Amino acid sequence: MSRDIETRMLELAQQYGRYKANAYRFTFEAVRYTADRSYQATREIRHVTGSEVLEGIRQLALRQFGFMAKTVFSEWGIRRTEDFGEIVFQLVHEGILSKTEKDQPGDFASGYDFDEAFVRNYDWLDRLGEPRANRA
Repeated sequence: MSRDIETRMLELAQQYGRYKANAYRFTFEAVRYTADRSYQATREIRHVTGSEVLEGIRQLALRQFGFMAKTVFSEWGIRRTEDFGEIVFQLVHEGILSKTEKDQPGDFASGYDFDEAFVRNYDWLDRLGEPRANRA
């Protein structure tokens, strides 16, 4: 991430006061991650939806933080998917991300339960390196 974006994320955390700078940084990275994965799958550049971004956030969080994802998000002030929607739309408002006419904060409402997505459904065997084919 460039220094300018890094500085901007710190400024946003101070300006809005609800979420830590890391929350903005991670959300921005997750949107890019989601768009990149979409491009790799289709080989076309297209807008990603709120639900696609939420799935990208879930995947990236599990990859980066593992079973600690929910705890990390809580430390940043994020407790539900709607918080990610707020962050995305603050990034849109600041001109860092863009949106279409159809996009709205409600797209992030009730996306998934954090306990379900990051704790109860955490794949311990996969994280321990055992091939999925060897599982009983």
